[in-house]
Order: sequence, then structure tokens, then C-alpha cells
Amino acid sequence: MSQIEVEIIIGGRSFEVACQEGEQQYLQSAAKLLDAEAAVLVGQIGRMPEPRMLLMSGLMLADKTAGLEEKLREAEDKMAAIQSELDELKSAPPPMPEKVEVPVIPSNVSDGLAELAAQAEAVASSVEEKLA
Repeated sequence: MSQIEVEIIIGGRSFEVACQEGEQQYLQSAAKLLDAEAAVLVGQIGRMPEPRMLLMSGLMLADKTAGLEEKLREAEDKMAAIQSELDELKSAPPPMPEKVEVPVIPSNVSDGLAELAAQAEAVASSVEEKLA
């Protein structure tokens, strides 16, 4: 692959940087991150020498990156713990099924109730006949 020259702007200053063909987008993206940090510095401190601006911008960007890497490590550790718990739950034997007891009315009780209902209907029927 051949190298190409790319113009980037950091802190309001233009720089010519060489990169491999096809990597221009990555370089431009990195330059935008560095430029954002330089803009903060220029806004707070004002104009400063180029090497100092680049150094301070790079350090600020490195500090942010270190913070993000720490958060990433914490998230990976948490994910590993959750994955371990999930694997443990998957490999554990299934829980014993719960025994559910359903009340059953004994047949002699239901037969007795049916007989009482029939007698009540007969009494109601005879009362209706006497009233009619």
C-alpha cells in the first residue's frame, strides 16, 4: 500500500500527516478527538505554543482513554461474573417439581349432596302443585 498525505487541523493549526491508503478516515477521526481536547485548552488558557498544546491535548485524551479502559475492565469483570453464574445455573440439576394437592370431594359426599338437591326439588315441586 502506498502512503498518502492528509491534512488535519488541531487547535486551529493545520498539519500534514502521512498515512497508509485507506486509513484516512481513522486518522481524521483521531484528529477530531485531539482537536476537541485542544479546543477546550485554547478556550480555557488561550493561545499557547504548539508543542505544549499538543502535549496537553494528548494527555487529556489519554486520561479519558484510561478512564474508559477502567470502566471497560469493570464491565468485563461484571460480565464474566454474570456469565459464570449463568453457566452454573445451566449446569445445575433442575429443581424438584412441587407437589400440588388438589382437594377432592369424596364421592359419598357428592352423592349425598345430589340426593339432598333432588329432595329439595321434589319439595319445591310439591309446594308449587299445592299452590296451583
